[in-house]
Amino acid sequence: MTDSKNINNPVGQGGGQRKRQSRAERQNNGPHRNLDRQNAADRKAELVRKMREKAGTAESTGQRGDDTPQS
Repeated sequence: MTDSKNINNPVGQGGGQRKRQSRAERQNNGPHRNLDRQNAADRKAELVRKMREKAGTAESTGQRGDDTPQS
């Protein structure tokens, strides 16, 4: 058996074929990341909606966020 030049890649010990990755996948920007981004955007939109509702109810009841007296 012939020896390979690289000690980490000995000839005769098969490791199988590696999947060809696109440039985006090599940069950890594959389709799974797009789903993560969509989930994060959905959570952020929900949080913003809740905060706006809370701010809207505070304004309608006359509550103020600062300590200045109402006149």
